[in-house]
Amino acid sequence: MEQNERPHMIVGVDLGMTCTGVAYVNLSIGSETVRWVRKWPGRFQANENKVPTVIVYPSGSTEPSSWGFLSETAAETTAEDKEYKEWFKTCLDPEKLYRKQIEDPEGAPENLQQVEMWYEDYMRKMYEYLSFKLGGELAGVGWEEARIEFVFSVPTTWAPVPTVENFKSIVKKAGYGVHAGHVVTVGLTEAEAAAVHVSTEAPGIFRENDVLLVCDAGGGTTDLSVLKVTGTRNQAIDLQQMDVVFGETIGSAAIDYEFEKLVMRRLVLAHSTNPLPVDCADAAWEMMKSRDFQAVKCEYGAPDDTPFFSISIPRVPQTYNNSDPEVRIRNSEMTFERQDLQSLFNRQISKLLKLIDRQLQSLFQKFPREQVAHLVLSGGLGNSAYVQSQLREYYARTSFPNASSIKVSIAPDPQLAVCKGLVSDRIRKILTSRSVLGWRCCRASYGTVCKVPYDKRNPDHQGKALVRDPLNNKLYITQSIAWFVKKGAPVSVDKPIEHRFAKKIDAGDPRRAFPTTVIQSDLEANMLPNQMNQYTRILCEISSDLSAADEKKFQEKNKHFWSLQKHYLRIEYTIRVLIGPADIRFELWFDDQKLSHDESIRVEWLPPSGCFYPFPANTNWPQGHATSFSKDIKFTFNDTHYDYEGSLRLYKTFNATLGVAFAPFKHGFINTLGVPNDNGDKGGFVYLIGWAGGFQTRAQRDMYFTNAAFAVVREEEGQRKIVEFRESGNIPNTAILPPPVEWTCDFK
Repeated sequence: MEQNERPHMIVGVDLGMTCTGVAYVNLSIGSETVRWVRKWPGRFQANENKVPTVIVYPSGSTEPSSWGFLSETAAETTAEDKEYKEWFKTCLDPEKLYRKQIEDPEGAPENLQQVEMWYEDYMRKMYEYLSFKLGGELAGVGWEEARIEFVFSVPTTWAPVPTVENFKSIVKKAGYGVHAGHVVTVGLTEAEAAAVHVSTEAPGIFRENDVLLVCDAGGGTTDLSVLKVTGTRNQAIDLQQMDVVFGETIGSAAIDYEFEKLVMRRLVLAHSTNPLPVDCADAAWEMMKSRDFQAVKCEYGAPDDTPFFSISIPRVPQTYNNSDPEVRIRNSEMTFERQDLQSLFNRQISKLLKLIDRQLQSLFQKFPREQVAHLVLSGGLGNSAYVQSQLREYYARTSFPNASSIKVSIAPDPQLAVCKGLVSDRIRKILTSRSVLGWRCCRASYGTVCKVPYDKRNPDHQGKALVRDPLNNKLYITQSIAWFVKKGAPVSVDKPIEHRFAKKIDAGDPRRAFPTTVIQSDLEANMLPNQMNQYTRILCEISSDLSAADEKKFQEKNKHFWSLQKHYLRIEYTIRVLIGPADIRFELWFDDQKLSHDESIRVEWLPPSGCFYPFPANTNWPQGHATSFSKDIKFTFNDTHYDYEGSLRLYKTFNATLGVAFAPFKHGFINTLGVPNDNGDKGGFVYLIGWAGGFQTRAQRDMYFTNAAFAVVREEEGQRKIVEFRESGNIPNTAILPPPVEWTCDFK
């Protein structure tokens, strides 16, 4: 789709932990009204604002048998030969997946590939239905020929690489964007989309210069965003983000999960004294999923609450009773006190209050004179009357100086706030060329690796390695970083950042593609280094292909015969950086012309950690270990030898203590030498110098230590594997080393 072409339809998708919402605007019929899908397969007779984020597979099959409401039939929920997949949203984040595998090894997905399959299959089923449902509403054009924009939201907790890029790849594999006129974008984070929705649906409650703290508390994640109202012209509000977005894994799904565990404990106890005719685990899950419990949960905190509630135990005769006060089953129904549910809510509310307090503290440090006027709640958990009352009570007596007059407000259609906000923001941009959220705060610092002219008067340049450029005979410091945007800096949503480059090549050099390394750091802006260190990492490699550029526009230098210096060409070009809510995109420009379509600029996203060094906190460790290490590996940690299984035991032992000592544990490499496959080879030696550490929980400060490793890499069955690995580190660790497995030195 060309950039200046108006789409026929915009579709906003909010994929949630428990349910997914879809909003849309049908411009093909001349309408600018934001609507949402309310008829779903399996519930055509009723209006449903959202569809369950569920996919079901026959046992041993990779082809789903049902999705959404179709998965709620008795045939699917009670079948013993079906696998019911839900609550997998947060597991696309490798770190969250690894934590879940540690906390719930039986219930967690086995690996990231499983999660990707569930995502892709669920999104494909949804796409097939949307193409039928929304395609029938288009006027004058068919679905495949129409210009359709699919706009997705993502949690603030997702890192651009690898999680957001992986999500975009999965969405495209599922069919979105497959047709020439269809495009896929990540529009806003969930809190930003909710803020846009509130500002467009209820503009009258805000005044110019009001500061809003928007809290989108959904099923699996909670996102926060602080925004300032910068304009209120003609009931059209303009917003500017004031702080970096915050987010954590807090949501109503955790209440469901804890309730299921509570029921499971009671059923097991009941079964031990008076046997039940059902499987306790299956019954607990069905009771949690029941309409009765979901209704009680959603209505908890309402004025007409009763002190007790009961949930029926499926497939248990009404004659079943168990008077044990720890069980409380009468006529096959399990009775609960309201306090039982209150304790489950309070755990999430406690985490929610800490997150909001942290955001208020951060805002106060940056803008001590600003007062937060509104705390706006959206999402399923945010729609809870009990959550709302607890937040109002807490912030009525808060000691935060910037929240002394804060008002707790509820977003209109709180469960649809995100998907409707996605569409509203895009419509505003099409109609006015301005987004509702005009400026956002950059979540990280980004820069490029460059060389800096050496200045002997600059003390920072002393002792640095110097390289002389043969084309101009000047000295440079290489491997420096030019930061083009810093963390917390306001970035225009509508205007890209421009970064200019100049390349010098010999006059006869045919090269026209130039690499650029993009660096990311999470340090605060005033702490950024000017060279690579343990606080920086390579985000991606960009290849800028100027083959299509007019070579007559290249500048010739020293072309006259009397010039004593070497004749060369100077090529100046611009990379425009578009920093999105959770991703970063690049455009190549030369001589004020955009060159980058699909072929002119290639971005190779790099994983957060080296592929030959999958440290526990940064990956699904058992899977990463199997992917990287040969089964015949000879492994050494300091002076202790291990085989394949021994090395796995070592890292699992280390992870248990490092995960407690550091919050979180992190690692990275400053330098690597001889990385295999960089030059097309499949094997070789790798030398790595790096660091490990993080925020030390006992010392209550950041602490980092040195790591070094040497690897021998060989090709095994078409894959590169580490066959020998020697690691040394000086990080303190209380873990007891597993028994060694002796082997002798062997380089083949």
